[in-house]
Amino acid sequence: MAGLAYRFTGNADLARDVTQETFLYFLKKFPGFELTANLKTFLYPAVKNLSIVARRKARRYQSTPNEQGLLEVIPSPPPQSADPAALAAALAGLSEEHRETLLLRFMDDLSLVEIAEAMNVPLGTVKSRLHHALAQLRSSGRAADLFD
Repeated sequence: MAGLAYRFTGNADLARDVTQETFLYFLKKFPGFELTANLKTFLYPAVKNLSIVARRKARRYQSTPNEQGLLEVIPSPPPQSADPAALAAALAGLSEEHRETLLLRFMDDLSLVEIAEAMNVPLGTVKSRLHHALAQLRSSGRAADLFD
């Protein structure tokens, strides 16, 4: 769960807080709960929503505008081929739905059915998102080396 929260928040401390809040939420909400599904699939929506809230709160306290009242844009490093940074840059170019589907499939090792349950979408949508995300990564110049 902490890995999933980290991918949503991008911050290890926030991820630990989100993981703790997720379990506290379910202990309070469902005191006599018996798990009948995969724990990761069951907790995924709560982790996602709590991560979004934590990320918004963190941004509120971290952003400082410049003289014109605009936030400064931090330039990203140039993409490198065949390394984790290249993969991260290529994933950043995907839509949130496609990136989320890829990460659940290949990072969390969920089946397509489990992804559909976790994201609350039809199985066909998961298959389509996975297909289009992989096609986009293959055609991307940044990630082309990863598919040799």
